[in-house]
Amino acid sequence: MPDFDFEALIHEEKVHRSLYTDPDIFALELTRIFGATWVYLAHESQIANPYDFFQTKLGLRPIIVTRDGDNQIHALYNRCTHRGATVCRQAKGSTRSFRCPYHGWSYSIAGDLAGVPWREGYARNHKEDNRFNLARIPRVESYRGFIFGTLNLEAAPLVEHLAGIRKPIDDWLDRHPGGKIAVCEANRMKFKGNWKLAYDNSADGYHVIFSHRSLLMMENRFSPDDEKGMSFYKQHPDDGPIRVHYYGNGHHFKDKRPTLANHPGALWQIEGKHPGMEGYEADLREKYGKEADYYLDLAAGIPMNINVFPNLLILGNHIQVLEPLSYTETATTWYGTAVVDEENALNGAADAINALRMRTQEQFPLFGEVDDLTNFEEIQVGLGAEEDPWVYMDRGLGLPDRFTEADGVISGPATDEVFMREYMKHYKKLMMDDPTLSISRGGAQ
Repeated sequence: MPDFDFEALIHEEKVHRSLYTDPDIFALELTRIFGATWVYLAHESQIANPYDFFQTKLGLRPIIVTRDGDNQIHALYNRCTHRGATVCRQAKGSTRSFRCPYHGWSYSIAGDLAGVPWREGYARNHKEDNRFNLARIPRVESYRGFIFGTLNLEAAPLVEHLAGIRKPIDDWLDRHPGGKIAVCEANRMKFKGNWKLAYDNSADGYHVIFSHRSLLMMENRFSPDDEKGMSFYKQHPDDGPIRVHYYGNGHHFKDKRPTLANHPGALWQIEGKHPGMEGYEADLREKYGKEADYYLDLAAGIPMNINVFPNLLILGNHIQVLEPLSYTETATTWYGTAVVDEENALNGAADAINALRMRTQEQFPLFGEVDDLTNFEEIQVGLGAEEDPWVYMDRGLGLPDRFTEADGVISGPATDEVFMREYMKHYKKLMMDDPTLSISRGGAQ
């Protein structure tokens, strides 16, 4: 592995193209970022019941997130200890054990070795030795349903790592009954570009009016007042109320809520048209009267972009997960979310609300994300030009009146690149560290 000088590659106002184009830097990221810091794995609702499982990744490491019979959550390597074959070939489901399709070794839902076929052919009893259990991520913690894992035993606890980004997450959740959501099915896409291109864009308000012109036209095709969706960027976004906040540890938040009118129904008012919404709206208004505005606001996507480094993005009603596949390919999955109304606080309106929420999957994830993915792929092509080595991120730099800093939180206009400069400082720190990574196999080691 080459010895990289990240001080020379990452500056205050620019970063070197090799961060996106060098396979050896990508290989180092798999250790120093996707191994050494807290990485989002899954949501608890995806393993809601004992013996549920869900496949995911820790960088390129194949992982099965499971819930055992005692409701304990585990993150197991999807790799048979015997010869390395995949033990689980289903994306999700429910089971009490995994059996390797290659030689039949079996493991409990918690990863313990359960059986070895024709054991008499071995001189030892593998079940008496923990090293034959499935490898697992040694530290798995959950924050309000979001499950994270790290291989770094020295990493700060998850709540410390999340730091100030917990407040936007809390706000996003607490608008729902009981403060809970359930993760639903997803739009799955890939782009031929480095994973950081998506994170660079995650709080970027500078590109909206240019890259998403067709989306803005579609959202406002029936709106003479041009009020739907992201139309506020068409005014003077540099001077507008939308701010981006950097919380440290790579996390940032673009808050578009100050553009909302201050009354029930304000969120629904800016929701773009989609098929069937008029019928649901009419039924809700007829049945619930004034309360319908609150229910319709729950159906609409709240204008918040919450970005948890390195791979979790929460936008509107959606949870987006970034999955690096190679230094030039990334999978991006947009999960829908549903209201969970265990106490019937919504008086039976949850099904209608959730039907409307799922239709919002047809808006930005399908009409807006494709604009972004096209940009990312074109950037990756452009970065192939070795003679033009720098990527600039200096919008707002040197204009101190545009920014505030309080309690460690840096805030600036949503059209500035302060979030990118700050997260790149954290990225540089991680890439210059030399962490010790560990796995667990359960029981006494």
